[in-house]
Amino acid sequence: MRPKVMWHLLRRYMASRLHSLRMGGYLFSGSQAPQLSPALLKALGQKCPNLKRLCLHVADLSMVPITSLPCTLRTLELHSCEISMAWLLKEQDPTVLPLLECIVLDRVPAFRDEHLQGLTRFRALRSLVLGGTYRVTQTGLDTSLQELSYLQRFEMLGCTLSADSTLLAISRHLRGVRKIRLTVGGLSAPGLAVLEGMPALESLCLQGPLITPEMPTPAEIVSSCLTMPKLRVLELQGLGWEGQEAERILCKGLPHCMVIVRACPKESMDWWM
Repeated sequence: MRPKVMWHLLRRYMASRLHSLRMGGYLFSGSQAPQLSPALLKALGQKCPNLKRLCLHVADLSMVPITSLPCTLRTLELHSCEISMAWLLKEQDPTVLPLLECIVLDRVPAFRDEHLQGLTRFRALRSLVLGGTYRVTQTGLDTSLQELSYLQRFEMLGCTLSADSTLLAISRHLRGVRKIRLTVGGLSAPGLAVLEGMPALESLCLQGPLITPEMPTPAEIVSSCLTMPKLRVLELQGLGWEGQEAERILCKGLPHCMVIVRACPKESMDWWM
């Protein structure tokens, strides 16, 4: 949608009834393409005081400060967006987005350790999803999760860090986490075992398709899961175990859990899907 059309909608139709908005930009359309502006996003916050969820796709936000976003947001999703180095840095105004509970950063190539550490200023944050954030290092993840110990949901998908190193950081710092989802690249039985005894974990999803020789067997997965007192959902996606002996072992070994074994859903290349 071009900004001119968005301005028209703001003036004529959008008001207090709007709670959720998904917008696409022109990131891949060249330097002359229209882009989102700070003024437009500020107007969005003024015209729509009840806006709680904002999803931005393929948008160039490098010239849009985070302070322009509506302060009422509880969920912010960035998909294939560009951000500046100044975005999310810890030294910025700590009063920005005071109600933010969930942030999704999916294929945001500029996102790095400094941005991750900046998330610690969002004290209401409870859900963090990182997808394809290949600049995040093990040191950066470990340091940041120390200050994000209040997270209840953490997902890390398609990143360069191994599943073992990610689970180690989670087990050290997110003892109250309720939901974990991660890709299985670099996952081993000892790596999964670091989650044993996690007191609040209710849902665990392991997502393929990258399976290494060290991948835990179904029996080893059952053994670790049995030590998690509140685990009620185990989901395995894209491992090729649907209808196989592995699925039977998991279901039989975890009768108190909902065991979901399925293929990975196909990703649409269209941002509006």
